[in-house]
Amino acid sequence: MRNTDNALRAMPDIAKEARPDVAGALDWVGMGEIEVPVEIAGHDGRTVQSGARVTAYVNLAKPDVRGIHMSRLYLHVDKSLSAEPLTPCSLRRLLKDFLDSHADLSDRAMVRIAFDHLVRRKALVSDNSGWKSYPIVLTALMDRGQFSLELGFEVVYSSTCPCSAALARQLIQERFNDDFARGKPLDYDAVVAWLGSEEGINATPHSQRSSAEVRVKLGQGFEFPIIDLIDRVEASLKTPVQTAVKRVDEQAFARLNGENLMFCEDAARRVQHALDGAEHVTDFWLRVSHYESLHPHNAVAVATKGVANGYTGGIDAFAPLRR
Repeated sequence: MRNTDNALRAMPDIAKEARPDVAGALDWVGMGEIEVPVEIAGHDGRTVQSGARVTAYVNLAKPDVRGIHMSRLYLHVDKSLSAEPLTPCSLRRLLKDFLDSHADLSDRAMVRIAFDHLVRRKALVSDNSGWKSYPIVLTALMDRGQFSLELGFEVVYSSTCPCSAALARQLIQERFNDDFARGKPLDYDAVVAWLGSEEGINATPHSQRSSAEVRVKLGQGFEFPIIDLIDRVEASLKTPVQTAVKRVDEQAFARLNGENLMFCEDAARRVQHALDGAEHVTDFWLRVSHYESLHPHNAVAVATKGVANGYTGGIDAFAPLRR
């Protein structure tokens, strides 16, 4: 009898109790850092699984309602992301589920999915390859029936300072003048040996690991152009960091750095031009950061596509990509 009574007893739902003393509509309410696995199509056609952290929100349009149905958001996230790979269509359906389950409360929904996408990359010269991880953030928004999609990612590369390279060349010239008397015949073999010595090449330009953070607004499509956009950015910079490296690969990388000297301004413009020609990209924002080896502060440049009412280079442009 006691078990039957317990089954029939309604459990309290405090969220339904109005609080007129603190009433008000809310822009976003939901859950952050939901841990789930996600699947996405790789560049070779195979599906890649990654661990993700998901933020799920709806707005609370009714000021007199105390709360939303948090558990419904979680269950929709779990069901949707477990059932199929991530695509623009699957995210649109997920947001529709959010809104259908909050039809009396909300007219806006958002989901943000952050994960690391592993890609196997070939070495520059040797017959080797290795895994490279790219941080990805997908943000989908349904706002009063209008669907929009943003893709964010980061590319890490090497940058060699043009000013430092010029100063190093000047020191090498001065050392050459000191070691080889002006006006006397030069011995070819001696010069070649000098060029290969630490005493001869007595200065080198400074290089540093650098990053390009990119956000793009995507037009209509049926899949995410993640690898296409990453490849486009890496090709514009010429010096993406490597995975498996033998000496021949390191030498090839040194040559790429020497052939692609760049300030942060140069790097930002390279990426800007690359994204200008990208299909399915309606707007973009980018920030390059050179983590200087010369001093403890970074060199930073920010650029946008320049779309009216689109991304801006305002103060919010300096917030980190992955919040």
